[in-house]
Amino acid sequence: MAEPEDELAGSEAPLLEHLTELRKRLIHSAIAIVVLMIVCFLFAGQIFDILLNPYRSIYADPGDMELIYTAPQEFFFTQVNLAFFGAVFIGFPYLATQIYGFVSPGLYKHERKALVPYLIATPVFFLLGAAMVYFVVLPMALGFFAGMQTDEIKLLAKVSEYLGLAMTLILAFGVCFQLPVVLTLLAQLDLINVEQLKKGRRYAIVGILIVAAFITPPDPISQIGLALPMYGLYELAILSVRMVEKRRKAALAAEEAKNVEQA
Repeated sequence: MAEPEDELAGSEAPLLEHLTELRKRLIHSAIAIVVLMIVCFLFAGQIFDILLNPYRSIYADPGDMELIYTAPQEFFFTQVNLAFFGAVFIGFPYLATQIYGFVSPGLYKHERKALVPYLIATPVFFLLGAAMVYFVVLPMALGFFAGMQTDEIKLLAKVSEYLGLAMTLILAFGVCFQLPVVLTLLAQLDLINVEQLKKGRRYAIVGILIVAAFITPPDPISQIGLALPMYGLYELAILSVRMVEKRRKAALAAEEAKNVEQA
């Protein structure tokens, strides 16, 4: 009986070609980021105004809000950082597409098909993480910090530090919210299963707490605000992996039934 032909046979490329392709993808990604940075720098004021909304929400009168900068060049470089943040945020789907374009030639056809839905899910979960910060975690954390004010001690936040906090949390949550996407993709490639995820719950909880403590400010609001959703996403990943396994078993059963009929 003839062995099935390997669809990747003969498609191997030398290391130099892989490096050339990687360089091309990196150049395209860098050009996209630079172009988006220029555009976002022109709209840095609007981006700045949007990111200020969580800070405004903690004041009964938004006119009481005040931000300062203490160096002549500080606000300019803050706008540059805003432009870079906007470029990464807007360009994230394109960057993911470039990664897919680099790895897809080395994948089998069924693996490429399995990867496409995750290219769609990745920006969706990134936006969910960003929305979690913008509408829930950041206002709660700022309210916690502002509640420490006294009659003699007032909060005068530096514009660079506030925006740095907001942008770091948005990007960190966006990346961490990829947890179910990554775990489901690994299950799709048959690298993990439900039983492994169930047995790994205690280790996952410890890892989630460590990640939350490492990438968020040292306050309980931000840490809990990241740890709880991440654990919920871990449980969601278990359900998603179970569905993947059920579909795989159904496909195998159908294939076996077909083989029996043909025999």
